[in-house]
Amino acid sequence: MTPDLQSTLAELIARERIRDCLYRYCRGIDRADEAMLRSAYWPDGTDNHGPYNGSAEGFIAWAMKTLPHIERGIHQIHNVLIEFREGGAAVESYFSAFQRQPGADGQLTQWDMKGRYLDWFVERDGEWRVLNRLVVFDWVEEMPLPPGTEDERFGARKPVGGRWPDDPVYRL
Repeated sequence: MTPDLQSTLAELIARERIRDCLYRYCRGIDRADEAMLRSAYWPDGTDNHGPYNGSAEGFIAWAMKTLPHIERGIHQIHNVLIEFREGGAAVESYFSAFQRQPGADGQLTQWDMKGRYLDWFVERDGEWRVLNRLVVFDWVEEMPLPPGTEDERFGARKPVGGRWPDDPVYRL
């Protein structure tokens, strides 16, 4: 294998590890899976996430207190751009997030949020994780709740997604 081919292969592997980390973050948030969420950040990292700005450890603690109040949430990652630089990688990932949670008045409301995660990833011992994250919001829309209960809306479409450890993915 030529040095050029080795370098290309190493970069492709790093790109996949970075994408995998982004997907672990989404599962961690949507399933309220603390271990999965922790696996996306370096413990000495930071996160500026709109209502939270501080250490990655603090963000995880904040999220784990907030997530039980979110009735349903889905995060999706799109358009991942990875630029390797000295000491790490600058990564811009577009996201879509849909959440049903209590609003300021305590009543359930739905949110359609879109934006970008601007992450500085670093590799330690072959593992890529977020060291610093800035969340940029490009779209935030409060939406009315759909009529009916979840049982009525989902009907025969079962199983319905859930939290850690009850979601079907943990039996896969």
